[in-house]
Amino acid sequence: MAKLERTYVIPLRKEWLKSPRYKRTKKAVSALRQFLSKHMKGDDVRILKELNEELWKDGIKNPPGKIKVLTIKDEKGIIHAQLFGKKIILEEEKGKKKKKAKKEEKKEVKEEKPAETPKTEEKKPEVTEKPVEKTEPKKELAKEVPKTEVKEEPKKETPKEEKPVEKKIETPKVEEKKPEPKKETPKEEKTVEKKPEPKKEEKPKKPAPELRLNK
Repeated sequence: MAKLERTYVIPLRKEWLKSPRYKRTKKAVSALRQFLSKHMKGDDVRILKELNEELWKDGIKNPPGKIKVLTIKDEKGIIHAQLFGKKIILEEEKGKKKKKAKKEEKKEVKEEKPAETPKTEEKKPEVTEKPVEKTEPKKELAKEVPKTEVKEEPKKETPKEEKPVEKKIETPKVEEKKPEPKKETPKEEKTVEKKPEPKKEEKPKKPAPELRLNK
């Protein structure tokens, strides 16, 4: 299926006036989708970035009354809508550009790597070692120093001072008198006299009054 390319001036005011003020731009977007699907005969409508920004630039309450649109329908039946005067880049072209960019990057990396030069081994000059004569170290004769004997003088013993012995004076022991145990005296039993209880005087009972019947 060949590509189909068209330009439209789409009226939007008539549609967004039907909706409340705080939903006008949303209604304008849905009206644009319906118009393109009807005239381009396809269900998959994709609004690109620049067209979407033009619709929403004055907010949700003030969409444009009409808009000029460039549309392309690809081989798969996808409708791409773009603002008039802007280029439409399809997904196939995007994929091709990415592949080209990757190939160019790989070439640049290969060019940056220099060709490896073969390493040449440097010959080191041989050093001939001369025989070294062994020289024995001269032994130095240690001079003998005459030893002088030191005689130890005997220590003088100092007489020990005798401490005077103190005589203990015996003091006569005084016998302590033990206190005699007290004799227990029989305790006098206290007799408690019981007081006679006063007798209660019995009051004479009053006779009950006689009931008289009136004839």
